[in-house]
Amino acid sequence: MTSAVGLLADTDGRGHMGNWDGGWMWLWAVVMMAVFVVLVVWVVRAIVGPIGTGKTTPRDPADRAREILAERYARGDISTDEYRERSDELE
Repeated sequence: MTSAVGLLADTDGRGHMGNWDGGWMWLWAVVMMAVFVVLVVWVVRAIVGPIGTGKTTPRDPADRAREILAERYARGDISTDEYRERSDELE
């Protein structure tokens, strides 16, 4: 008759991890986790599209020119008359 202690005892001499020998189990877990993360990122990017690639709607160059003009006016680089004159030219 076999006792519970006998069933739980290591009798085959390979350790409690069987053929894994405990040394490769962590590597397998890391590889599988990396595959899972890559798969999730790939699925999300396929659904929502790439993020941060600069694929936005094109801006009107005049809008950026107005921003620069406003920044220069705010810094005091140009006068009020010069700001109005250049702003009128952009419209």
